[in-house]
Amino acid sequence: MISVLSLTKRLAVPLVAVVLIVGSFFLSAAPASAAEYTVKMGSDTGMLVFDPPTVNVKPGDTVKWVVNKVPPHNVQFDDKQVPGQDKALAKSLSHQALEMAGGSFSVTIPKEAPTGEYTYFCAPHRSAGMVGKVVVGS
Repeated sequence: MISVLSLTKRLAVPLVAVVLIVGSFFLSAAPASAAEYTVKMGSDTGMLVFDPPTVNVKPGDTVKWVVNKVPPHNVQFDDKQVPGQDKALAKSLSHQALEMAGGSFSVTIPKEAPTGEYTYFCAPHRSAGMVGKVVVGS
């Protein structure tokens, strides 16, 4: 005759295995979190560029601009170079204040932002070619 203790021990191991397997499905199906991308304002060699010049993001992601070389810098989105030529969206993404060495600022791409290319520039250095893009995908 099988004792209750012996039967309990034999059932415990498979039961724990099933619980662990089922639990692993919940852990591996976690939703993706928003990402943060960093763009240097001014290259390491002192060129008046955004580095990288283009970042590919999704709505909800954050772009952080960091003053690297040859300040002052800012970021102004061109309302004629954003999807739908949306002046309000371009203004909300822009950071018009001039940042000096050590300065930085971040912008989170709104969840409702349309997909497409968003061109921005540094106002003091636009004529020198300091222009970048944020490409919003789905």
